[in-house]
Amino acid sequence: MFTGIVTAIGTVKTIEDKGDIRVVIGCPWDPAGIDIGASISCSGVCLTVVEKGGREGDAWFAVDVSGETVSRTAQDQWRADRRLNLEPALRLGDELGGHLVTGHVDAVGRVALAEDFGGSTRLEILADEDIAPYVAEKGSITVDGVSLTVNDVEDEESGDVRFALNIIPHTGEVTTLGDLSEGDAVNLEIDVLARYLRRMQSLAV
Repeated sequence: MFTGIVTAIGTVKTIEDKGDIRVVIGCPWDPAGIDIGASISCSGVCLTVVEKGGREGDAWFAVDVSGETVSRTAQDQWRADRRLNLEPALRLGDELGGHLVTGHVDAVGRVALAEDFGGSTRLEILADEDIAPYVAEKGSITVDGVSLTVNDVEDEESGDVRFALNIIPHTGEVTTLGDLSEGDAVNLEIDVLARYLRRMQSLAV
């Protein structure tokens, strides 16, 4: 489990095709604190560390990414020099600063609008109808591994959903969200509580 509070930005160093792909990600952590077998959220995707190395402040770790994962995540995420939001798995006793995040991508959305808004950035994301019932005003959603609050929601005539987010300058600086522009693809994970509430509602009908 994760919280959606990014602790570092990593960069894809190399990609090796082994059927699945092995991705080496550089990060500013101490390799002594990265455990083999540990889970790390990489822009919202929970992946397992299979190798590590480097030195404190200039470490790297490797993960294996299946074809299924590649097909269900944002386009161009798995390419050299791509920057990724990183968060190690939540430990018992850690502060829950965002909301509960599983690291499983529910949908890929697309940035429909990115503009300055009162010193912050207003992002509007379009996503398909499958997750529309789970997106609610003032509810939580994870975008590329970052826990965010939905400002408002609009249902499109097509059935898709369009929702707005406010990215404060600090969040834009310490995550990759400040780099987003119109047309970019993003990984989305709905709030796990919304998922269970929707299931309970369907059983009650």
